[in-house]
Amino acid sequence: MNKNERKLYFYSAFLITLVVNSAKLMALNSEGIIARYWQFNIGEYGFQFLYNMMFCLLLLHLNLAEGKFLSVLRANKQYWKLYAFNALVVVAAIVLGSLLHSMFFGMPQLPGGRIRGYFARFLLSSIMIAVVIRLVLLIREGRNKDLINEQLHSAYLKAQLQLLQEQLNPHFLFNTLSSLSAIVRENPSLAQNYILHLSKIFRYTLVGSGNNLVTLEKELEHLKSYVQLVKMRLESTVQVHINISQDLIGRQVLHLSLQALVENAVKHNRATRTEPLTVEIYEENEWLITRNNLQPVTSEAEGTGLGLANLNERYKLQLHQEIEIQQTTAYFIVKLPLV
Repeated sequence: MNKNERKLYFYSAFLITLVVNSAKLMALNSEGIIARYWQFNIGEYGFQFLYNMMFCLLLLHLNLAEGKFLSVLRANKQYWKLYAFNALVVVAAIVLGSLLHSMFFGMPQLPGGRIRGYFARFLLSSIMIAVVIRLVLLIREGRNKDLINEQLHSAYLKAQLQLLQEQLNPHFLFNTLSSLSAIVRENPSLAQNYILHLSKIFRYTLVGSGNNLVTLEKELEHLKSYVQLVKMRLESTVQVHINISQDLIGRQVLHLSLQALVENAVKHNRATRTEPLTVEIYEENEWLITRNNLQPVTSEAEGTGLGLANLNERYKLQLHQEIEIQQTTAYFIVKLPLV
């Protein structure tokens, strides 16, 4: 039971009690019909009002308290036991109310009038309480459906993100092993250093595979190992410049997002000693910018369709934002939103 439901119980009980006891207020008119049978007494009216309100609150609590006896009966669809128990509570409340009323305020002028009055008021109260109970149950049912839909949606997004994440590993593994094969043939001693950085990359990939967001500091530290692999393969033809202030290293980006951008730049641009490929990483207006000079390869092999499309889809699923891609005659620019 949450705070709003407790308020609903109280307001409903108060309104129902006010409605079913409003007839007694007619006794204030000494010339009215009610005044012939019942003289208005503030103490007596107060007792009836409070007792009726306590009865309403009791029925609401018994029927709506989660995990309790009546809730279990309703969950198990044992409706006849549910209705029978409520009927016993109503009858007991009528009898007890009549006895207490007679004990405190004496016998009524009209024989049997008091118990008939309690029966009429409590029967009407029970009907209105049943309506309130049904409304609360419908509200709970709708809230539970919304919660289930939200959980299913979150599970779907998580599965989609995991699928996109797993697509990166075979793609990267194929490229790095192909490069390692060439380095082993040409320079076996350099291959050891290559394998060291490669192990760091895969350790970061595996450890962070369940985390969609990582700090910029961790992502940049991982990127350094990837850049070392690129430089071992392409030497000084590729240059990566990082200009990020210390104030921003605690911000977050998607896991493996910077590697994908640098990898995309290396894959689609030529890099030579006379025309090196330069990749710049910096922050601008709450965006993490990756910019490289544009010098596309003349005969580009057909890609796998991952890269930027994969990264953009991950940002849409996780952060409900898209990356920004700009291309000029001189530069290719990708902007990532910082969290």
